[in-house]
Amino acid sequence: MASSNKNVSKIKGVNLLAWAEERMPILNNISKRFIQEKPLNGVKIGVALHLEKKTGVLLRTLQKGGAKVSASSCNPLTTDDNVAVALSDEMNIHAWSNQTDDEYYECLINVLESKPDIIIDDGCDLIFLAHKKYPELVNNIFGACEETTTGIVRLRAMQKDNALRFPVVAVNNAYSKYLFDNRYGTGQSVIEGILSATNTLIAGKNVIVVGYGWCGRGIAHRLKGLGAKVFVVETASTSTDGSSGYHRALEALYDGCWVGSLNDVADIGDIFISATGNKHAVGKHHLQKMKDGAILANAGHFNNEIDLNGLESISISSDEILPNVDKYILEDGKHLILLSKGRLVNLSQPTGQGHPIEIMDASFATQALCVEHLVKNYKNLDSSICDVPLTIDNEVARIALESHEIYLEELSEDQKKYLQTWQEGT
Repeated sequence: MASSNKNVSKIKGVNLLAWAEERMPILNNISKRFIQEKPLNGVKIGVALHLEKKTGVLLRTLQKGGAKVSASSCNPLTTDDNVAVALSDEMNIHAWSNQTDDEYYECLINVLESKPDIIIDDGCDLIFLAHKKYPELVNNIFGACEETTTGIVRLRAMQKDNALRFPVVAVNNAYSKYLFDNRYGTGQSVIEGILSATNTLIAGKNVIVVGYGWCGRGIAHRLKGLGAKVFVVETASTSTDGSSGYHRALEALYDGCWVGSLNDVADIGDIFISATGNKHAVGKHHLQKMKDGAILANAGHFNNEIDLNGLESISISSDEILPNVDKYILEDGKHLILLSKGRLVNLSQPTGQGHPIEIMDASFATQALCVEHLVKNYKNLDSSICDVPLTIDNEVARIALESHEIYLEELSEDQKKYLQTWQEGT
């Protein structure tokens, strides 16, 4: 990058970071304490997150706590170059936009070669790579924090195989994150990403939401508010924790959506949004049934929810007609529109800005406090997936409310005693 262009990019990045920082009161609250107490003093933290302005505020917060930060992106398309340039003067940044797969993994390796004590991950690529290629490093890592549902799925598989070698806090599973991030954040940012890329009208469209977990719910609810006709697709899956495909489908039905199989609606959908965390949720046979001009978008972490190989196999040509908008001409003469190369539509630069700032303030505050928790308690934790401590979950929600000048009344001692009596069954 030429020097003049780099300076312009740096100024833009500084302004973006300042804009976010001014709107993240929870992290600002934590930063003030971190500056005074330095709870992360000398701790090396390796990070793989979507590298944009809100992430930059988290990285600065960790640094204010005394940490030495090395960071990369967790996705080849989601780095904001302006932010990366601005942060590179403050810490070790290994990321740029539109990386190849090889460049992406090279950056992850660079982060691991900083020999981190703690990892912050989004999708488990950094954690998995550490276990696969750096066994000596893994033995010295205190622990990690994982941001996403997809990452937790991968970690559960590692834990089942007895392959996990350090504790990982499932930040994704914090109740505050479900509310802040997955439902409200994804619900808004996915639609923003689609609109920014296509400038299409949502009202009156048949929009198919594939998957009705926390993210799918948020997407569906906001689509209805914009006047879409929402169709929810679920699978006949069972679960040991009560959240089966049957339960999610029933919830979608009672929320006022049409519910059923993707085969039933593939030919009437105007926009398809996958949010499952599973591969080929939108398969080749579904793509073949779609009508001319249907738009395909993915809200899941990896670019395998839409069968991209299947799409290629039934196409005679493809062209990028706008940033993050590819037009595929099929063998039968129809065309389909794929957004963001099948990657995260809400975060792929330049059309996706990710979750709203206020949403990521809460999620990243949970990350910062969980890092502090690991530093203080890692010796007492097993090499397994750990829940976010309730004290941290509650503290984030409390600070968020107080940032809106909302202060809840404490329970009286009599009320506490009454509830404790019932809980103890006496």
